[in-house]
Amino acid sequence: MAGSNGKQKTVRDMILSLGLIGIAAGVIYLFIPHDDHAPDLKRVDYRVELLTARRAATYPVAAPEGLPRTWKATSVRFQGEDSGRWHLGFQNPEGQYVQIEQSREKRAEFIDQASQGAKATKVTEKIGDRTWTRYTGGRYDALVLENTPGSTTVVAGTAPFAQLTKMAESLKLS
Repeated sequence: MAGSNGKQKTVRDMILSLGLIGIAAGVIYLFIPHDDHAPDLKRVDYRVELLTARRAATYPVAAPEGLPRTWKATSVRFQGEDSGRWHLGFQNPEGQYVQIEQSREKRAEFIDQASQGAKATKVTEKIGDRTWTRYTGGRYDALVLENTPGSTTVVAGTAPFAQLTKMAESLKLS
């Protein structure tokens, strides 16, 4: 019977150890600060890159005009060498992401990349004097303008279509 008393102590010691570890984890959770909201993104100035892209691109480069200041530009780049790819990313007032992508790359591949896998729907929207096609089902929803001279324009993101439309309405090509 001496062996069973040793086993009971071992089980009791394990349970006590687990209890102490649980208490320590709880104390750490309560007293260590943790933040569950998304980080505040830094606003970027895209004017220089826009001027560079407009000089170097072989197509009219799109950029928003007249958007409220609550739309925060967060990323910009122009890759002029092979694709002439223009990117301008924004955070809308609700914290959702909206991007403008333009390129002279192969249309189907470019749209798939810019929308992150969205597929064309039969729904089109007349925005200004241009007709945009809705794409859904990927990581982003998108509005695609395929008849831009020399390029394809995609407005895509996590924002709802109303916000994508607002961005598309604000675009000026030059």
